[in-house]
Amino acid sequence: MRVHEIRELNNDQLYEELVKAGRELMNLRFSAATNQLTNSNEPHSVKKTIARLRTVIRERQIQEAG
Repeated sequence: MRVHEIRELNNDQLYEELVKAGRELMNLRFSAATNQLTNSNEPHSVKKTIARLRTVIRERQIQEAG
């Protein structure tokens, strides 16, 4: 998910996507532990998506406060 796509979401959708990405990362970790992971770069891209989501959430929190 790109940053411009993330910025178009409302706050509820952001938190929903964050939870979904966290679950996906957990499933990827389990797959890696059992040697079932086919794309070893996928956990890295999910972590990046989580970071993007958290960044946009934090930007909005700062904007609302100030």
